[in-house]
Amino acid sequence: MNWVTGILVYVVIWWLIFFMALPFGVKPQENPEVGHEPSAPANPMLGRKALITSVIAAILWGIAFYIIDSGIITIGELPY
Repeated sequence: MNWVTGILVYVVIWWLIFFMALPFGVKPQENPEVGHEPSAPANPMLGRKALITSVIAAILWGIAFYIIDSGIITIGELPY
């Protein structure tokens, strides 16, 4: 795996994990202001979720890198 492919794989893994983590721990506002969506989260904790996502994505990327680089799975062996 070259460095461009490695970065692309990490970005795809990161976004998948981030979108899966978004709904965790959010609660709607008790008394939303006029004009605000009642279901909008009061405190979405995006920074915390991005940090946790980065750690999980790095671990999963390391596993993917090992599998691809060691030759356990190669593109030539995949059925069409």
